[in-house]
Amino acid sequence: MNTKNLAKASIIATLYVALTFISAFFGLASGAIQIRISEALTVLPLFTTAAIPGLTIGCMLSNILTGCALWDVIFGTLATFLGAVGSYLLKQSKYLAVIPPIFFNTLIIPFVLRWVYGANEVLPYLFFTVGIGEIISCGILGIILIKYLKKHNRIF
Repeated sequence: MNTKNLAKASIIATLYVALTFISAFFGLASGAIQIRISEALTVLPLFTTAAIPGLTIGCMLSNILTGCALWDVIFGTLATFLGAVGSYLLKQSKYLAVIPPIFFNTLIIPFVLRWVYGANEVLPYLFFTVGIGEIISCGILGIILIKYLKKHNRIF
C-alpha cells in the first residue's frame, strides 16, 4: 500500500470511528436496534480500494473503543470487511454495491447479539431489526453518499 492509499485508509477509519461515536451518543451504535451512521461509508470501496482496510480498521477500533465484547470486535469487524470486499466486487452498479454490507451484517450481527450479549429477542426479530438498520445506514445513506460524491466530483 502506497502512502496515498495509507492516508486514504486512515481518513476513512477515522471517519468511521467518529460517525460510530455520533451514533453511540444517540444510543444507535449497538443493540437489537442499531443504525450506525458510519455504515454509510461501506460504499467507499466503489471509489478506492483503500476503503477496504480503512473500513475494517475503523470498525475494529469503533467496537473496541465503545466497549464491545471480544467476539463482537472479531465478528463485527469480519462483517464489515466482507461487506466492503463485496461492495468493491460489485462496484459496477452503485445500487448492487450496497447489498453486501447489508447482507453480511444482517447475517452475522444477530448471532453476536444473541450469543455474545444474551439478547432475549428471537433470531428472526434480530435479523429484521439489524437488517432494517443496515438498509437505512448502508442502503439509504450509502446511496445518498454515492450520489453526493459523484455529483461533486469528490471521488478519491
